Amino acid sequence: MIIILLGPPGAGKGTIAGEIKKEKDIPIISTGDILRKAIKNGSDLGKEAQSYVNSGKLVPDYLIMKIIEERIKEKDCKKGFMFDGFPRTIQQAVDLELLFKRLKHNIDQVFYFETSKNTIIERLSDRRVCTKCGAIYNLNYNPPKIKDKCDKCGGELIQRDDDKEETILKRLEVFNDETLPLVDYYQKQNILTKINADQDLDDRFKEVEARLKELGLVGKK
Repeated sequence: MIIILLGPPGAGKGTIAGEIKKEKDIPIISTGDILRKAIKNGSDLGKEAQSYVNSGKLVPDYLIMKIIEERIKEKDCKKGFMFDGFPRTIQQAVDLELLFKRLKHNIDQVFYFETSKNTIIERLSDRRVCTKCGAIYNLNYNPPKIKDKCDKCGGELIQRDDDKEETILKRLEVFNDETLPLVDYYQKQNILTKINADQDLDDRFKEVEARLKELGLVGKK
């Protein structure tokens, strides 16, 4: 099973990905995570990526695709995997299609989490991240038991700079310019389902689960 989760920052893609993972036990692939891992491991691709990071440049698509190919060939991806927030552009979607064609993979479903600007600002501005273990909280619907302290490790909780309103609005502009065209791209392939991401988590996941059941992708082990 191969799934792509698309949506603006704050739409809840990562949370839904975690719920799908519980159901199907397939890995969540985030380009940021695999880039950091490649760099940390000091692989040839990681060293090449590090050179771009050190110079303040974006890691080029061809290198991202090589790192993705390396990742999806790992054992835990045999039953499938999910992309959280990738592809980000039409060109990346085309590159991914070519990679999948070569590897004889098919995208089973693309979910687009549609949400309002006000909901995004509210969710992200209320988000807090543990500086120690990376756990994520929301002051509104998933607050820590002790203010500014992580329930899991006791680390300090902070608001990231990119979760402040001014930065959120800039991130939304980038999303609308670069990523939103993917909705039409995947709709034309008849593999896209829109999810109302203004709903609470349970209702969002019910919509996703219902669609996966229609496709015969859940309910079977």
